[in-house]
This record gives sequence, structure tokens and C-alpha cells, in this order.
Amino acid sequence: MSEETPPPTSTSTWDLTSKISPHLDLHMMFPLLEYVDNLITNDLIPYSHSDVASARLSLLQPTHMVDYAMDIYRELHGMEVEIPKEMEEKKAKVYQRLEELRDGSSVFDELLSDEAEKTRLMQNNQWTVAGLQSSKYKISPNTITTYRELAKFNYDCGDYQTAREMINSYLSLFASPPASNAEDDDDSQQQQQKSKDNTTAENAGHPQMYHLREITTDLLRVLWGKLSCEILVESWEDAHRALVAVKTALETLVSQSKLTALEALEQRTWLLHWSLFVFWNDSSKGLENMVELFKTERYLQAVTTDAPHLLRYLTAAVLLSKRRVLKSSSAGGNEARRLMKDLVRVMQHCDYTDPIVEFVDCLCVKFDFEMAQKKLAECEAVLTTDFFLCKQTALFMEEARVFVFENYCRIHHKIDLAALGDKLAMDQSNAERWIVDLIRNALLDAKIDGEERCVVMGGDSVSVYEQVMEKTRDLNVRSGSMVTNLGNLIAEARKEKKKRERAALEEDYDD
Repeated sequence: MSEETPPPTSTSTWDLTSKISPHLDLHMMFPLLEYVDNLITNDLIPYSHSDVASARLSLLQPTHMVDYAMDIYRELHGMEVEIPKEMEEKKAKVYQRLEELRDGSSVFDELLSDEAEKTRLMQNNQWTVAGLQSSKYKISPNTITTYRELAKFNYDCGDYQTAREMINSYLSLFASPPASNAEDDDDSQQQQQKSKDNTTAENAGHPQMYHLREITTDLLRVLWGKLSCEILVESWEDAHRALVAVKTALETLVSQSKLTALEALEQRTWLLHWSLFVFWNDSSKGLENMVELFKTERYLQAVTTDAPHLLRYLTAAVLLSKRRVLKSSSAGGNEARRLMKDLVRVMQHCDYTDPIVEFVDCLCVKFDFEMAQKKLAECEAVLTTDFFLCKQTALFMEEARVFVFENYCRIHHKIDLAALGDKLAMDQSNAERWIVDLIRNALLDAKIDGEERCVVMGGDSVSVYEQVMEKTRDLNVRSGSMVTNLGNLIAEARKEKKKRERAALEEDYDD
């Protein structure tokens, strides 16, 4: 990161839409552009509505959302303008192709509506592509392929809910459904045990991949479609499950050497970008899950090499989840400090910066509180104009002030309230109320001296348990390293001894 203070910049400088878009499905771009449009309306970003509309129209060309494309065309050229002939022709072709695909998969679609028959086929182990072909319905693999094409076609038409349901039905043909709940009687227990004994590893479905019996590159593409549908219908719990399924399938194929290293890197980069929709809309443990994924070695490599701009979201997630980690366990203090250390290490390997990243850099690396205060003021504008972070603006600013305060308190025992207010970009009375709230909620070991108008910090005691955990955390690694080094020294000593022996023998031979 540059040591020089950058020149004044506008909010558009920190807009990541153009950097994120190459790694998203184009349908995911429509919510982002809609948000940009809203920012333009509120004069928060210096773009124009016509540019955004043109971008929408360009994105719509490869899709089958012809009615939407016509609406955008009218928005650009006026409501009374005549729709181009090629758009009308495309609309007719879309409806024609839709009917062809429906006709080609109607047999399978009708069977799906018969739940009783579907259950019977599942119980007879015939709910597979091969099983349906050999059943009385004689449903060919081509029919199943057409059904999958119809699911994709519906997706391209913007009917994400229908596409989602069709993908679920398609995946069920390659899955072993979970065992039903057994009754609490002896016969049921015996039957369950017998069924469990008869289950082979080949037929067992993977629970993290919708119980798929196996994974192929073809099914991985279907799982990507499943994840996209869940994101676009905003079903975040199901989207998280789909995200785990894609990640598991991807790493399984890599371990089986069915994807090259370059393909794996590209798909991990895509997964990181798609995960932003999921994690920033998960109010429970989304941020903790995001930090865990981004810090995984293979995905961290994708961040540093392919997508350094994702450092913004990792930094924000760490700051927002740090206090929750602090409260979650007895060793929370160590864990929170380790999060920050790991983040700083990642920052040193990423060729990216913005006010959010620079804020952490000023506090944790440069210890420049004056510059951190300036960057914190800039952070609010960046957060407000970021599609993923905008809902967290108030919380981020609160956590950032706590972070400034924590770092400032590490090097001061007494802190003047007026000076503290300046550091936190607050007036003295608000700063005092803010600190009182921290003390009241047991988030700060300190007291306010009313006479001297200052904050007096308490001792930052560390429990014996935390001290032992911190000192012995890497004991196994250090011990292994010492054993390896000792083995290398012994090997080198033996080689040196043999060299001396050979040299002595050669001298005796020469004599």
C-alpha cells in the first residue's frame, strides 16, 4: 500500500461494480445496477441513468428476458418509440422455443406432478435416469436432457422460481434421498438396521451435496445454477446450503483431478464473489462463515491473485465480527487478536486499497490515529455506495469507533474526553455518552473521572488459561519443525563424516 496520501476522490473511485461483474452471472448484475440507479437518484454517485439503462440493455441481449429488454429500450428512447423488428422477432422465437422444450419434456413433467407414483419409483430404486428408461414410462435420457434445458431456458427468461424447482427435480434423479424417520418400535429398529447394513458406499449420497451419489463436472454446472436461483429468489438459508454444495463438489472434483489448477482457481474466484450475496444477507453467522472461507488457503490464494478487491469485504467482515468472536468463548480475546493479525498479513499480500482497508492499516500497522480518523470519515461514503455493505453502515461505524478506542487505550492509561472525541469524530458530550454505554454493557474496563474530564483505563488482565493457550498453540508445529531440523543436521553431519572418511582413504591410497 502506498505511503503517500492519495488525492481527493469521488465515490465512483471506490465503486467495485466493474471489478465484481466479470465474476458474476449476468442475471446477478440486475440487482447491482438497480442499486446504482437508486444511488444516482439520491445524488450519491456521479453516474447517469441513461448509462445504467444502456448497461442493462447490453446485459439483456444474451438472455431471453425480451419483455424486460423492451421496457429498457423504451426507457432509453422514449415510451412512444417503435420497438425494433429484431426484438419482436426474438420474442416470437423465445416463445416458440419455450413451447418446444415443454413439449419435449412433458412426459417427465407429468410424472413429477404424480407424487404417489414418484414415491413408488423412489422406493423401487427406479428414480434414476436409467430406472425411468426401463420403467413402464420409458422416459429416455434425451427427455431428461430436454427438461434440464427447459430449466435453463426458464432461468434465462427470468423465471428463477420455476427454474429452481426444476433443478431440484433434476438433481433428485442423481441423489440418494435421506432415510425416513423410523418408528420407535422393535420392528422399525430392526428394519432400519437392516437397511443401514444393506447401504453401500456407492449408493450413499453426500449430505453436503443434496445427497448426490457422485459428482461430475456436468452436475457441478447444475449446482452452480441451483446456487444462482437461490440467490436471485433471495432464499438465503437455501442459498447457503447451495454454496456449501458447490464448494464441496468443486473440491471433490479437484481431488479427483477432474479439474485443472487453473479451472479450480477460476471457479473458486467465482464462488467467493457469489458468496457475497449469501454472507452479507445472513444475519446469524454469515460474517464468521465468510471470514472462515476467505481465510482458507486455496480461497485466500484466489483473493490475492485473482480478486484483491475482495479485501474490502474481508476487512469489513473481520471488523464487524470481531466483537462477537470476543464474546463467544473464554479465549475470545486471543481469537479476535488473531483475526486482526491474519487480516494484516493478507493486506500485505493484496495489491488493493480503499478507505476501509487504509483505516485498518493506519491503526494496526502505522499506528497513525490522525490518518485513521480521516479514513473513518471516508469509510461512511464507501459503505453507503456499496451494494453489499450499505445495510451495515451504522454498525460498521460503531465497530470502527470501538476499534479506534481499543487501539488508543493500549498506549494510554488516561485519556482526555475532548481529545477522544476528536479521535472518534464525535463531540465531547456524545463521546462521553458513548463511553458510558460501553462501560454499562461490560464492553470496556474503564471509568470516567468527572473532575479531570478523562477516561481512566482498567487493567487488561489475561487469564492463565489464555496465556497457556497462546504460548502452546503452535507447540506441535514448532516441535515438528525442530525434529525436522535436527534430522537435517544429523544427515548433514553423516554426509560430512563420510566425505572426510573418503578423503582420508584417498590420501592413504596416494601415499
